[in-house]
Amino acid sequence: NNIPLLINLLSIPFGGETPFKAEVYFVNMKEFLDQKWGTPEPIALRDKELGLVRLRAFGTYSMQVADPQLFVNKIVGTRGFYNTTQITNFLRSIIVSKLVDLLGETQTSLFDLPRLYEELGAGAKAKVQDDFGNLGIALKTLYISSISPTEETAKAIDERAAMGAIGNMQAYLQFKAAQAMGDAAKAGGDAGTADNAGTWSCT
Repeated sequence: NNIPLLINLLSIPFGGETPFKAEVYFVNMKEFLDQKWGTPEPIALRDKELGLVRLRAFGTYSMQVADPQLFVNKIVGTRGFYNTTQITNFLRSIIVSKLVDLLGETQTSLFDLPRLYEELGAGAKAKVQDDFGNLGIALKTLYISSISPTEETAKAIDERAAMGAIGNMQAYLQFKAAQAMGDAAKAGGDAGTADNAGTWSCT
């Protein structure tokens, strides 16, 4: 509709601007490698051994725009995201959400998670793939690098391990009480010896 010369006449009522405007979006079709994802906040899960634990998870993924028109309609038209940072933040939130669901379904212990990274990564990819596909994006890979407890949870784990190493708590407390009494008696004996030594010296 923007025919040269003719458009100059048509644009006069519109302040010199063409009424037939178009928006052009350029979509990068390359494969985006080594994209980082991670939990912005610790996630709370019920551990079968420890009870409630708070964990952080991190990993990488790669993706590629498979359907540019669907991608623009869903990301730009629906979400209003225009730059890479906004888009990757949105995709990261999808990954974290699906991983939390998967970990909740796994119902295993924190201590067993390291040996399940590969299985969890494959399961998370399967869950995320459809959501990415609905946005016109093909999820190529998804890996879990680490799932680690927060500082508070790690401290609770250390305390629990220490309790396990102690074994019989009652016997341990009796031993500590006897040890304390022995130390006190020894300290009193040393003081008496010092007094006696002082008396003999004066004589």
